[in-house]
Amino acid sequence: MLTVSVEEHRTRLRAVAFRLLGSYDEADEALRAAGPRLTGAEADLGTVARVCLERLRSRASRRRPGPGANRPAPPGDPRGREEAVLDTMPPSERLAFVLHDAFGVPHEEIASVVDLTPAAARQLVARARRRVQGTEEMPAPDPARLREVVTAFLAAARADDTEALLALMDPDVVLRADSEAVRTGTEPAHGAPAVARSLAGLAREARPVLVDGAAGLVRQAPDGGPGAVLAFTVLDGRITAVDVLADRHTLAALALTGPT
Repeated sequence: MLTVSVEEHRTRLRAVAFRLLGSYDEADEALRAAGPRLTGAEADLGTVARVCLERLRSRASRRRPGPGANRPAPPGDPRGREEAVLDTMPPSERLAFVLHDAFGVPHEEIASVVDLTPAAARQLVARARRRVQGTEEMPAPDPARLREVVTAFLAAARADDTEALLALMDPDVVLRADSEAVRTGTEPAHGAPAVARSLAGLAREARPVLVDGAAGLVRQAPDGGPGAVLAFTVLDGRITAVDVLADRHTLAALALTGPT
């Protein structure tokens, strides 16, 4: 077996970081962040992957998807389509797919990075692959199912039923908050336990509302108007993202009607 040079090793790590983050600048930043923990061994791949996963999760927590986030890539552009689909995936699913299908990392090693069992990691890879191949598209929004989930979420929050809250959330759920929501005490978060903790008080004080026609929650401001709106993304029956919007200009642009 040929010994891999230090430069070849670093080149591979940079290629992994680039495919995960989509930017050479971000890839180089990730390598610098991982630098103190790198040993020159094969285990370095897991170290870099964990740094990239943290950055993907932070990115998901900070940003709300734009209007084109779920648009398909132009037909006839397989690489463009793959990149577009990757951008819609939860961070753990994106990481699992890239590591396994692009770099041949075994499911067992992926499982250790994303803190799942090898079987669960295999399911992540399979689901991501189906999406990339076009055999499993991101499902269209289901208004009735969204309303059921939001209603159950509100009931669990008011009852302080943490177990029920966690059951409603995808393990990779992200909580995103605009600058005004952060200023007033809502912290962006990732993962079901952290999101549940961050939303507990806010959700208990909220009431059902339609946000641009979709089920959501609103917390009333002292003046009687909306103080904060919770907009939910639900896939496969579980909450994958919650956007807390409190900026007055953003709220003014939303069509809020209700209750749901």
